[in-house]
Amino acid sequence: MWKPDRSAQTPLYQQIVDHIERAISYAELPPGSSLPSERKMAEQLGVNRSTIIQAYEELRASGLVESIVGSGTRVSLTKWGISPTHTPNWRQYTEGGTFLPNLPLMRRIREVTLNSPTVINMASGELSSDLFPNETVSSILREQPFQEHLGYDDPQGYEPLRKSLVHMLKQHNDIQTTESAMLITSGSQQSLYLITQCLLSPGDAVAIEDPSYSYSLPMFQSAGLRIYRLPVHEDGIDPDDITDLYRKHRIRMVFLNPNYQNPTGTTLSVAKRKQLLSIAAELRVPIVEDDPFSLTAFDGNVPLPLKAMDTDGIVLYIGSLSKIAASGLRIGWMVAPQSVIERLTDARQQMDFGLSIMSQWVAERLLTSEQFEPHLAQLRHSLFQKQQMMVQSLQEVLQDKVIFTPPLGGLNLWCKINQRIEDGKLLEEAMKRGVAFVPGSVYGSESGHVRLSYAKPQLDEIRPGILAFSEALKQL
Repeated sequence: MWKPDRSAQTPLYQQIVDHIERAISYAELPPGSSLPSERKMAEQLGVNRSTIIQAYEELRASGLVESIVGSGTRVSLTKWGISPTHTPNWRQYTEGGTFLPNLPLMRRIREVTLNSPTVINMASGELSSDLFPNETVSSILREQPFQEHLGYDDPQGYEPLRKSLVHMLKQHNDIQTTESAMLITSGSQQSLYLITQCLLSPGDAVAIEDPSYSYSLPMFQSAGLRIYRLPVHEDGIDPDDITDLYRKHRIRMVFLNPNYQNPTGTTLSVAKRKQLLSIAAELRVPIVEDDPFSLTAFDGNVPLPLKAMDTDGIVLYIGSLSKIAASGLRIGWMVAPQSVIERLTDARQQMDFGLSIMSQWVAERLLTSEQFEPHLAQLRHSLFQKQQMMVQSLQEVLQDKVIFTPPLGGLNLWCKINQRIEDGKLLEEAMKRGVAFVPGSVYGSESGHVRLSYAKPQLDEIRPGILAFSEALKQL
């Protein structure tokens, strides 16, 4: 029996659609033929039921099949053929447009982790549910009356929240700013999207770290940007590389994650920060500083952001509550010159008229509550415990088969595997054994690197996850 090829670049559901289309066109499935139920087809092909549901929806949209309540799914009697005349070719539309889909490996990881709850998720950069401040949020909703206007809010963001963030950034990051120089966004990725869409033009050259989380985001390619890489060393990028890229390619913007960098965990040294700011000011090239992890510093000594050292107004600073409080609140922020804030606020208003006032209100109450500082302390302690468990497990189980340097904060371990491997095959073997991770190639790295996150798994899941990863590695 035919089965989809998991090593192929084409998504599984699309392979199934193509296979059924061919069977219909070759009259192997004549009009009126019944197709197996979603559950039975999933069992036959060895895929998740959600994959079959997606494939059947695609076939229904094209008019090739129809579903009748009580009778299941069958090949259409009235619109037989690969190019039905009355139904739009939705695949042509979905494969068009300028906004690119996620990378195939990322879609595969998401499919497995969403539909297989027993898989130990070392791929996600999200905190585990027990690290969210659920009790504090519950008490806020229970004890503090909500009396805000429920209409459209200020598109720049709820003003009390901006004021609270100004205080938090000063207290924890030594960043001096004002609420008028801040835009509230739906997480860090919306900040990056607004920057790439509104401040840059197709064909512009930008520099990102290598490896980098930014490399995994199709939004840079969707915006038509030319991407050039800045190799990451043990103490961060080499600022002189920016000068070289500017001379060769006239880069217009630099995207950096200098504190517990994703995925490597490295922190840019103080000397390099000073040199970097000096070079950027001389070249008049803005720096986008993505700083989601700095408050996770295990010992509480938060690395000073570039923005705190910026005297020339060249740093656009991005932060988020996702890695330090609750990803579900969808609260991020950007600190930038007033002209930039006005431009991006206008664009954001065109997109969604601003964020939900409810989530902004809850976030503001959380930041100003007496429980926020204890929450941060507990978060750091728990993340450090998890990291230590992962380090110990890797050392005992894999010994010299992997090389890594534990960072002093953040959510990830960046590991180099001391043998030749194929990223996709290792990932599939690992997920068969019940653990997911992100291959290094997703972040632009050469094959043989993996990012293992200790944020999402529970403490007692980490060692079993490493054991499963080890078995997958042995299989290859």
